[in-house]
Amino acid sequence: MSVSIIIKTLNEAERLAATIESALAAAGPDGEVIVADSGSTDDTVAIARRYPVTVVEKAADEPPSCGLGPQLGFQHASRPYICLMDGDMLLQPEFLPRALAFLEANARVAGVTGRIVEMNLESLEYARRVSRGGAEFDAGPVNRLNGGGVFRRAAIDAVGYLSDRNLHSYEELELGLRLRQQGWALHRLDIDFVQHFGHRSNAYALLLRRWQTRYLFGIGEVLRSALGRPHFAAVLGELTELRLWAGVYAWWLASLAMLLLMPDKAMATAAVAALAMLIVLLVSIKKRSAAMGVYTVIAWLFHAAALPIGLLSPRRDPARPIGGTVSYGAGAPAARKTAVPPRLETSND
Repeated sequence: MSVSIIIKTLNEAERLAATIESALAAAGPDGEVIVADSGSTDDTVAIARRYPVTVVEKAADEPPSCGLGPQLGFQHASRPYICLMDGDMLLQPEFLPRALAFLEANARVAGVTGRIVEMNLESLEYARRVSRGGAEFDAGPVNRLNGGGVFRRAAIDAVGYLSDRNLHSYEELELGLRLRQQGWALHRLDIDFVQHFGHRSNAYALLLRRWQTRYLFGIGEVLRSALGRPHFAAVLGELTELRLWAGVYAWWLASLAMLLLMPDKAMATAAVAALAMLIVLLVSIKKRSAAMGVYTVIAWLFHAAALPIGLLSPRRDPARPIGGTVSYGAGAPAARKTAVPPRLETSND
């Protein structure tokens, strides 16, 4: 199978060996595996170099983001199909043959994915993701390849780049919008794509980490990326979260109005607290879990606060080559690499 499998990593030492082994088994003798690292401080890179893979590390002056890793790996990919996955996933062996056959049979489909099987349901975040269900998990046409999948290289070349280096999340949606704007389609097969293990940290710790790494700023960043572009209206229409965050802003305004306008400040504070408890209660009833209700509302607050920060964030040219270094792990066919983008240094381990 002539496919480049890009594994994007950032401190994935715990599970990376199993991820690489699943990718190598699926790629076969005609494929290649590329580990694109966004600045790991653990043993991620050292582990990757034990395997016959290409290892690309971002330059120190390149700010890490969810959009940077895929594009960094794509710069070194040489096959007509690109499979994108995370460093804490196991690629299912039956997926690639089905995905490539579907792309071969459907010339205007730019990318195809399958089911992402969440293995870490102890975390409230991943449990909440699964509980939402809906069209996000259904087989058929989709507007983005959440979590990765297989892309047709010709389609990516037609829209300029794989992922926007400025985005700390929502990079899949942004790519989907650019592809569909040029007439390409995306599809989800009724088959498992990967098993995803995710972060095992407490859900609240993960939420705080996502603020610190700017992951939560992604919705504002993707809005900014679309300003003045043909797909801006589509962004507004497909970011259904915007209606939810608008509701959060309305809640904040109502609370602020009560605090400012009610003459009895003690009563105003009680009214604000009562409104907050009512919202948590209603969400808990809907989720059938008090713990899930509290976490969901707190997550809403974080996301709503992050949106304007992302919207005002500066941008770099997403089409500019990403700087870094490339090396080859044990037994990697380095001779098959052809082009090295500007500012990249090549070495062999």
